[in-house]
Amino acid sequence: MKKLLAYLIAFSFALPAYSQYYLRGEVKDEKRQPLTNAKIFLHSARAFYYSGATAGSFGITTQKLYDTLTVSLEGYETVTVPVKSDVWQTIMLKVSVAAASKSKPKLISVTKDLKQSSKFNWFAGDETYFQLVENEFVNSVGYPNTGFSLNVNKASYSNVRRFINQESPVPPDAVRTEEMINYFNLHYRKPEGKDVFRMESQLTSCPWNSDEQLLYLNVSAKKLDLEKIPPGNFVFLIDVSGSMDMPNRLPLLKAAFQLFVKNLRPVDKVSIVTYGGYVAEWLQPTSGEEKDTILKSIEELTAAGDTPGESAIRMAYRVAQESFIKDGNNRVIIATDGDFNVGENSEKALDELITKQKQTGVYLTCLGVGMGNFKDSKLQTLAKNGNGNYAYLDDINEAEKVLVKELTQTFFSVADDVFMNVQFNPAMVKQYRLIGFDNKKEALTDFSNDLEGGEIGSGNSTLAVFEILPTQQNQLTINSTVADNIAKLELRYKAPNDTAVKMMTYDVTANYQKIDSIDKDLKFATAVAMFAMKLKQSKFLDEAEWDFIHSFAKTAADKTVYLQNEFVNLVEKAQKIYEVKKKKKKEKNR
Repeated sequence: MKKLLAYLIAFSFALPAYSQYYLRGEVKDEKRQPLTNAKIFLHSARAFYYSGATAGSFGITTQKLYDTLTVSLEGYETVTVPVKSDVWQTIMLKVSVAAASKSKPKLISVTKDLKQSSKFNWFAGDETYFQLVENEFVNSVGYPNTGFSLNVNKASYSNVRRFINQESPVPPDAVRTEEMINYFNLHYRKPEGKDVFRMESQLTSCPWNSDEQLLYLNVSAKKLDLEKIPPGNFVFLIDVSGSMDMPNRLPLLKAAFQLFVKNLRPVDKVSIVTYGGYVAEWLQPTSGEEKDTILKSIEELTAAGDTPGESAIRMAYRVAQESFIKDGNNRVIIATDGDFNVGENSEKALDELITKQKQTGVYLTCLGVGMGNFKDSKLQTLAKNGNGNYAYLDDINEAEKVLVKELTQTFFSVADDVFMNVQFNPAMVKQYRLIGFDNKKEALTDFSNDLEGGEIGSGNSTLAVFEILPTQQNQLTINSTVADNIAKLELRYKAPNDTAVKMMTYDVTANYQKIDSIDKDLKFATAVAMFAMKLKQSKFLDEAEWDFIHSFAKTAADKTVYLQNEFVNLVEKAQKIYEVKKKKKKEKNR
């Protein structure tokens, strides 16, 4: 009996050492809003956990009744707190002082000292798009200078095509007019000699408003010699999470990358980093000569798990740096639906993360896929701040266009931080409006924001269109032989991996021609601009109806070019979608 009593006493003392507790709680900000994906370090176990992806709550198994947690989240002050494991914990994080000034949304176009208007948001299920504010007309007297960032992003057009082919209206914020126009690489003119760029301009009539004119500014980048392009160090960062398990996601990406691999040279090398449940270096740096090895690695990819995008991006850049080629083309190619749900996943956090990574000299290309939960805003953020570009793959034809036919345009940069400043002549231009290059609403709330340029790839033609209201003097010069310049252009850029800013200037003359007399590529670009503005429900296109846009597109399109003919069919499909929608709305209001 004494032995049994002694055993029971010993067991009662030993019990606490083997007890398990379930430490539960939530992480919130100062406004008591839940903070998701906060990093939680449990001191007794020396292990990391995360707050939930929806409500910011957490549950951790521990053997300690009393423990300590350190909680951190990008943009917030880290806190260390003592906790009792059988009590619900509410942990509050304060916004850090540094975060208040860092990671501000970047402007894409700006007119000095000019304030902008706003508009309401538009929802597209679980898809996310930045809320854009359309550029307004600006008076040349008082505001003659305007600037905008140039880039080669073309994602908007193929994403818009995806909506229309599904017989669905297009979210207005998914329409970025400059990307729609530049999807076609129109009016390319080879630069002279050793020049990186060639600039041209054309003044023409405006088909939707007889009182106005259109001014086209064209910037063509030099083409790199395919035999002399630098060796490539490509890191495929492929999302293999559960959300990618659909025909138009991972299978499409596998086919796309296999097309790309077939064009690799022996001097090129490829690595593959995957993320789905966990992050892994799926394929170590492999020469382009070993195509079968690379193709097999791609074919064996399967989709499962969550989406730890933050840690995947960090690993991809680390792999790129470890296999870095001096004077080569070092590039991470991220392919995803953008649905990051583990680690840093907000646009703001991704902005900070990718801005740090681009200092390594590694470029970034984003390939978006999917529908329903497609995160356009996140991929836009990555491409913009990662010194890179962004394309959306809606089918295998688009994959071939981006990764094969436009290989050098997509993956080989000839200039970084490219932006243009236009100084209008108030004697010739009364008002002007930049079509496209619209800013995110949140970027416009901070007037201290700087304009940041974009990357331009080999052989790209970039068109910018201004809607202008001419002065009386400009109207007189249309039929005369003497004319003042309309504007002066300054194009600023840096050579790849160089910090020196270079500049080109160009005088914009009043070379007016009616719309039917100008280069056919520019007339076609006008049709695309009208189509984009119609989809955006632009207040500046009230007089242009669908019949007019469709008819104009048919006369402007080059019937020998497949993509231009496809565009005409797309306008026709969109007309049917929107006219049915308009008819239903009228019937509902009766």
